[in-house]
Amino acid sequence: MLTELTYESTARELVTDQGVLRYHEAGEGPPLLLLHGSGPGVTGWRNFRGNLAVLAERFRCLILEFPGFGVSDSTGEHPMAGAQAAVIRFLDGLGLQQVDVIGNSMGGIVGAQVAMAHPDRVRRLVTIGGVGRNLFSPGPGEGIKLLMDFTEEPTRERLVQWLDSMVYDRSLVTEELIEERWALATEPATLAGARRMYGKAAFAAGAAAAAASDAPPYWAMLHKIKAKTLITWGRDDRVSPVDMAILPMRSIPDVEVHIFPDCGHWVMIEQKAAWESVVLAFLTRKDER
Repeated sequence: MLTELTYESTARELVTDQGVLRYHEAGEGPPLLLLHGSGPGVTGWRNFRGNLAVLAERFRCLILEFPGFGVSDSTGEHPMAGAQAAVIRFLDGLGLQQVDVIGNSMGGIVGAQVAMAHPDRVRRLVTIGGVGRNLFSPGPGEGIKLLMDFTEEPTRERLVQWLDSMVYDRSLVTEELIEERWALATEPATLAGARRMYGKAAFAAGAAAAAASDAPPYWAMLHKIKAKTLITWGRDDRVSPVDMAILPMRSIPDVEVHIFPDCGHWVMIEQKAAWESVVLAFLTRKDER
């Protein structure tokens, strides 16, 4: 197993016509693109560093840092709005025609959007929570409301409340994790990007724009995904309740679902070994048709 993977040894940069995209690379084999979620102090490295050694045994792993989260150069856009284009810019810059994709929360939505818009670029898609829409539970979920509270008034206490909502086992919210997230989440440019996504005014404006638009939401178009898809979810997710998985489960043509018990939003962290086993089995399974 590859155990000596550090931030410094895996960090890379790709210069593009819209600034530098930063990423982490490890392993050899078929290319596997990992896309992170959103939230205070998030980075791709922090989402997937614990899984990298295992996945890199079988794949050339590429953890992309989305613009607008304090690592890659910002494009000035709403972070969600610029993410899909950033993925294509990244793949083109590395000369990759087709990849497997793992996307956590927002990263899963972005992966699904890329798979719909560019079906030849995504061979297999794995999502971790977040994809779909609430059917039985109220929305936004508890964790999203806590995220909005932190974004409006960034205090350490509110950060801890949000981090607690991300997990089933609160012992995972260590002082080290809190300090790590706090440092980047309160950096002015990163906080400004978060407010474009989760500030209460921005959230309300986005909802109003969606209601007024004739364009269908992404979740109404999931039937266009041609890639074999694995949806993974924590049964106890308080950010994106598990009933959200029902719509993509019924909409995506070639899809399977795995729900992990005693697990919150960070499935790849909280159920690390089980999640890695399921994902590797899915990604390496030979096509049966």
